[in-house]
Amino acid sequence: MIAFNSHINAPQNNTNARVCNLCNSKNCLIHKINETFLDNNTSQSTIIKCKRSQQFIIEGAPVNGLFFIKKGTVKVFRTGINGREQIVRFAKSCEIIGHRGFGTQEYYSIGAIAIQDTELYYFSKEYLQKILLENPKFSYEMMLFYANELNRSENKVKSISQMTVRERVIDSLLYIYRKFGDLRGFLNLPLSRKEYADYAGTTEEQVIRVFSALKKERLIITKGKKIAINNLQSLKNEISEHNYYLDL
Repeated sequence: MIAFNSHINAPQNNTNARVCNLCNSKNCLIHKINETFLDNNTSQSTIIKCKRSQQFIIEGAPVNGLFFIKKGTVKVFRTGINGREQIVRFAKSCEIIGHRGFGTQEYYSIGAIAIQDTELYYFSKEYLQKILLENPKFSYEMMLFYANELNRSENKVKSISQMTVRERVIDSLLYIYRKFGDLRGFLNLPLSRKEYADYAGTTEEQVIRVFSALKKERLIITKGKKIAINNLQSLKNEISEHNYYLDL
C-alpha cells in the first residue's frame, strides 16, 4: 500500500507513465528505468496527483517504494525534538523522494508534502528490487547516486555545524536561489518565515531578525512572502568558506 493520505487523488495506472518528456538528461534515473526495463505494452509505474499542502509520505509509514517528481515542488521533512519540524530539503521535477529508506529500513524516516500541485511517479519496492538484481548497470548507477547523496549530506552537516544563525539563513536563501531561480526578480519559491527557520535550524523570530538586518544592508528586498536577492555576490562572500554550493 502506498503511504499517502486518503484525500489525495487516487493513483492512476497509466500506460503513458512509461515515457517522461520533462528533460533530455541521460543521467535522469526515470529515463534509465523507462528505457531499460519497461516494454511497449505495460507500465510499471503509477502516477499520483497531489494538491498543494497534501502529504504523500507519512513519517514512520512502511517503506514500499520510491517517488519521482514528474512536476511540482515538494517539502521533505523530519520530526525533531518536541515534535518540531525540520525541513531536510526541497525537491522539484526529476528528483527522487523516499530513497534514503529504500532497501535499508522498514519505515520512512522522513515525511513529504506537496507545496505546489504535484504529479509523482511511484515505483514499488518489489519492482525496483527486481530491476536492481537483473541489471548490474542500473545497480551501478544507483550506487553512484547514493554515494553522491551521502557525500553532500556529510558536507552539509559539517558546514551547518560551523555556521552562525545569520550564515544559516543566508545559506537557505542561496539554496532556494540555486535550486529554483527567480521569477520577475523574486525567488521562485515563496516560503514562510517559519519554513526558512525549519530549513535553517533556527527560530522564526531569528529569521525575521536576520531578514530585517539584510534589508537594512540592502542585500535583500522583501514583499510579503516574496524575497529578492539584491546583492548576490555579497551573500555568497559571507558564507564562501562553508562551501555554500554543496547542497543542491
